[in-house]
Amino acid sequence: MKPELMAPAGDLEKLKAAVLYGADAVYLGGRHFSLRAGAGNFGEEELAEGVRFAHNRGVRVYVTVNIFAHNSDLVPLPGYLDSIRAAGVDGLIVSDPGIIDLVRSLYPDMPVHLSTQANTTNWVAARFWEKLGVSRIVLARELSLAEIKEIRRRVGVELEVFVHGAMCISYSGRCLLSNYLTGRDANRGDCAQSCRWRYALAEEIRPGKYFPIEEDGRGAYILSSRDLCLIQHIPELVEAGINSFKIEGRMKSVHYVAGVVKAYREALDNFFAGGANSLNSAWLEEIGKVSHREYTTGFLFGNPAASGQHYSDKIYRRRYSFVGLVRGYDKQAGLAVVEQRNRFAVGDEVEILMPEGRPLKHCIEAIYDEEGNSLEAAPHPQQIVRIPVNRELAALSMLRKPLEKDY
Repeated sequence: MKPELMAPAGDLEKLKAAVLYGADAVYLGGRHFSLRAGAGNFGEEELAEGVRFAHNRGVRVYVTVNIFAHNSDLVPLPGYLDSIRAAGVDGLIVSDPGIIDLVRSLYPDMPVHLSTQANTTNWVAARFWEKLGVSRIVLARELSLAEIKEIRRRVGVELEVFVHGAMCISYSGRCLLSNYLTGRDANRGDCAQSCRWRYALAEEIRPGKYFPIEEDGRGAYILSSRDLCLIQHIPELVEAGINSFKIEGRMKSVHYVAGVVKAYREALDNFFAGGANSLNSAWLEEIGKVSHREYTTGFLFGNPAASGQHYSDKIYRRRYSFVGLVRGYDKQAGLAVVEQRNRFAVGDEVEILMPEGRPLKHCIEAIYDEEGNSLEAAPHPQQIVRIPVNRELAALSMLRKPLEKDY
């Protein structure tokens, strides 16, 4: 059976992009009890609208309620669960055993997925959660392919694995570093990403003297993991019996969501159409055009050791700038209605990423404001402009401009 492709939805716009670019399911957080407090997240009305949009297109919606709860969290939790239930979501992603028990008692028919934060790394633990009624387990990222296969042989519960996105230096994100350094609790959704900071070595008897760990003298990101990318290993993951392929990134841009989802959608469909051993270079090219850290296969083929970490100050790779989001198309005038996301100007050569088909090369010959006045550039954030394009563009198509150098 073809695995589900699950995409991150940090807000309503990203949810719609994930759906249109090929996700089978999306996962998102409400305004409370989610481990991505910094994402846009969803209020009650936005959640209801998102569920309607997804369900009308045959896409499932899962909501994260995956904090590790304190006593004070338990007071408002039942009412919050009621609101999620009323929106018609397809399941909850939970890590706290107490919350799992509460959901099972309040809503016995609500599917519960065990969050990766629960650190499921062996088949005995998987069987334990299966007996408690969990319908799917999001496995820890620290598992090898051989370990995943053994868990699959031993349990009948659905298994989900992360196939793409940010990795964490701590076991499946169970981290105290942010709390210790900033007072922001990663296990309650407020991680400051302290592991991504630049570090140097200090010596006890020489306070204030810092010794760089790298030879270039600029410090090192010794705790900063590379990004996971398993698009080249879809055949092995399908053979392992994975039920859901999960893309990380509720904090990432809508351009990231669209580009990565589209690449994995096409790669999965190609595999199930019989192209088992073929990997279209266009998919690798596409996931290279979104902002990302250097890629790694993580623990899939064993402990990555030093190869899974960054040791230089060039953390992110960025070859393109996401400059505009298509909001509509005026067929009569042949103008695309574009919301500016980064500066672009007349004469710029851009690429247009669309939900269907290959990216379109396009030269911006003119720019008009909402009153029809000519502009030389669109410099203002979220400015609405119109540009001539000689073919209709679907809403949420995206304009990106190649950078002069790879950042």
